[in-house]
Amino acid sequence: MLSFAHTHLFLLFLFTVHLIPTTPMGEERHPQDQGQVQGQGKSRKRVIPVPPTDDPDPDPITEAYGYCNTPDRSEQAWEGHSPVDYKLLSVQVMIRHGDRYPLYAIPKTKRPAIDCTLSPKRKPSHPQLKSFIGHMAQGGHGRWEGTLSSLPRLPNHSACEMGELTQTGVVQHLRNGQLLRQAYKRHKLLPPDWSTKQVWVETTSRSRTLQSGMALLYGFLPDFDWSLLTVHHQWSTLFCGSACDCPARNPYLEEEQRRQYRLRAADTELERTYADMARTLGLPPRQLRAANPIDSLLCHLCHGLSFPCVSAGSALGSGGCLTLAQFAVIRRQQLEDEVDRRRVGLYRRYAVLAMHPYLNRTANRLERVAKAYAPGRKPRAGEEVFTLSSAHDVTVAPLLSALGLEEALFPRFAARVVFELWKSPHATQGPRKGQRQSQNKASGVKGERSKGGNMFVRVLYNGEDVTFHTTFCRSHDRHATQPLCPLGNFLSFVRKDMFGVLNATSYHDACYRRTG
Repeated sequence: MLSFAHTHLFLLFLFTVHLIPTTPMGEERHPQDQGQVQGQGKSRKRVIPVPPTDDPDPDPITEAYGYCNTPDRSEQAWEGHSPVDYKLLSVQVMIRHGDRYPLYAIPKTKRPAIDCTLSPKRKPSHPQLKSFIGHMAQGGHGRWEGTLSSLPRLPNHSACEMGELTQTGVVQHLRNGQLLRQAYKRHKLLPPDWSTKQVWVETTSRSRTLQSGMALLYGFLPDFDWSLLTVHHQWSTLFCGSACDCPARNPYLEEEQRRQYRLRAADTELERTYADMARTLGLPPRQLRAANPIDSLLCHLCHGLSFPCVSAGSALGSGGCLTLAQFAVIRRQQLEDEVDRRRVGLYRRYAVLAMHPYLNRTANRLERVAKAYAPGRKPRAGEEVFTLSSAHDVTVAPLLSALGLEEALFPRFAARVVFELWKSPHATQGPRKGQRQSQNKASGVKGERSKGGNMFVRVLYNGEDVTFHTTFCRSHDRHATQPLCPLGNFLSFVRKDMFGVLNATSYHDACYRRTG
């Protein structure tokens, strides 16, 4: 059984055979397929297509372009939408970093020629890019936890280094911040004289997550006061803080790896494709797999670059170029793996254990803010009104799974998950006794979930409202007098109900008494 400290080394092999985002500790790995989730509500677009039985097979190339998230198109954001007279109290945001340079190079090929310095004159650009560059130069006035002060606040290499954030990645998050600023402006979420305690920013120790977080924050709070900002360090990509120890988590990773291997080994078209690519490059197929070529090929695709070529005289292979058809085969297998992953359910169990600490911190924050606005109490200015967690695909993907959003699109570059806390103008009644018992029986939820009150949550993914696709609010009657999801549902889910998939009733129980 793997120890928590050695998980990163184990998953280095895991990601050379497939791209499942299950690393609990170290670096994020590689993109993979995007699943499907269905939207809801009259005014809400669909995040997910109709079920696979009614929908043709997803096109791998189209899915790949969606993953690129090129910032040259308009985007509808549903953050900040609520019934009339509701008050927005708090917003908690988790993001995946923006577009980055590949983490691996394909042997015997030239690396993609991409400039990672920032220039407002180079596309893609953003109206705030120039001022953002200037503002980051003043970052020494901020407070940086741990080793974060030693990281560059801007990407700065004319020839990108491995994993470095690109200008596209910066622009993606300037746009994200600007979208959130526009969405929340009328709600006056933060006062002009906001305090240090009201804004919480945290990031892993990778420069691309730090820089992505700064770009979003600047788009959201242009020219923010550095003296008020503390950037907190999360040493684990799971953002689990002091609650990372969970012996039951890694065995699910081991089982998941075995499932991935069996599925991949049975795919004869995939095996032929890797053999053809290796023959072109003059490499052993195993060496090509270890280089994870999909990572570099995605970079070529996202940046409009031709796929790499080699001449017949420069290699022992046949020479030629890697092709879009070969890329599509690898991508297709990843999409099929996503379907099988959901069917088997090992990843869901891992995700619950991986993301409970982050969800528990989120629940505690929302509850503190809610209590501060309880009837008869004067709201305090010291609560965390806006929090930003800048993370990786191996953070966002298990978060979506833990919430029950199994069909959600795989986290693209600059993906965002948003939790909003709303207060209704008056307390609402809970469902009638018979209706409440029916709802609880269907969902297996008791306790806080069925309580009335005037505090509610929304969950949004890339601007789409997915609240009623989450496990904790899927059975809520949206046609009742209260169209939002009660905060109590979320609190009960995080503190007990989410562990039902593990036949446990608490995080400690699930981590130390593995069953099923």
